[in-house]
Amino acid sequence: MNANRLKHLLWLAAKLVLAALIVGVVAYKLAFAPVPVEVHKISRSTVTAEIVGTGTLEARIKTAVSSKIQGRLVELKADQNDRVKKEQLLAILDDSELKWQVEMAKATLETAHATWERVKADEARAKAVSEQAKLDNDRAASLQSSGIATQAELDKSREQLKVAGADVKRAAMAIIETSKQEGAAEHALRYQEAMLENTRILSPFDGFIVSREREAGDVIVPGGAIFQLVSTQDIWVSAWVEESAMPDIVSGLPARIIFRSEPSKEYYGTVARMGQQVDRDTREFVVDVRLKELPQRWAVGQRAEVYIAGGHKENVLTVPFRMVAWKEGKPGVYLNKNGRARWQPIKLGLKGLGAAEVTEGLSEGDTLVFSRGGGPQPVELDGKRVSTS
Repeated sequence: MNANRLKHLLWLAAKLVLAALIVGVVAYKLAFAPVPVEVHKISRSTVTAEIVGTGTLEARIKTAVSSKIQGRLVELKADQNDRVKKEQLLAILDDSELKWQVEMAKATLETAHATWERVKADEARAKAVSEQAKLDNDRAASLQSSGIATQAELDKSREQLKVAGADVKRAAMAIIETSKQEGAAEHALRYQEAMLENTRILSPFDGFIVSREREAGDVIVPGGAIFQLVSTQDIWVSAWVEESAMPDIVSGLPARIIFRSEPSKEYYGTVARMGQQVDRDTREFVVDVRLKELPQRWAVGQRAEVYIAGGHKENVLTVPFRMVAWKEGKPGVYLNKNGRARWQPIKLGLKGLGAAEVTEGLSEGDTLVFSRGGGPQPVELDGKRVSTS
């Protein structure tokens, strides 16, 4: 074997030894080197369970502001995003024709009133004539009994008395008829005035205009929306909650609300009411949570997460959710026993925000270890040496 070949063989052997050494070091580190871990000591604290739901911001009272009559929209007094007060003028319809109708109704009423005054005068005259006819009849009857007046004269006075009585009745009927005409004219005037008033469209309550549906110049029909108005007095989040939480939710429970538009801030409210119908596909039902404070910028329909306070326990052993390692569907934790991690099965009780009650498997003061190894899933630590430094 020449020197060059020997040198080449020695160089290959050195490379193999170095590779084996590197593999050995890596294998040792993987199998025997301590795993850096996060440490947590078990202690007692308070757990408040929260029921989670996702929903949208809604107004309990909302309406489409519309006209009672058909007409042309001539002016808008409000716009989208305006806050308005009850009875505030929002829009005006063309009122020129209705103003003429009101004037005509006023003229008709004045005519009816003048007619009523005339028939009242006719009635007074008929009564006076009737009274005179009665006196003439009484005088004729007295003269006829004394032989001074003839029977024909008495009959004539009686006939005149009957005619006068009929005139009184006719005048009374005319008064009734004219009175009804005057009443009808008054109703017609009030109707036309109401129709004229309907050209002024007012806000039905204090609220917030979320949208404007029409423009000046549009012809409006009864019921056609001009604005969409919501009441700012009662804004809530309608959240969909899993049906299993139904027994735990009652009116008045406190809740936290986090809007997706403002994820770093919490708002607070209370449960206002619960729906009585479960969605057959999602198996969820609606819970309405009334807000104590609205965001500075909000919009009907925006998304939010709702966390409703459920059960509450004090002075119980708790474990952070991030420390729980599940195996075959069962919860457990890794205990630090003499520098090695040992998986310990546990039983969980009330689940709160970020932590849960431990009912079995741990004692106060136990030291837990945990590692994700830089990835999304927890590292399997059972039996491995751990480093807490």
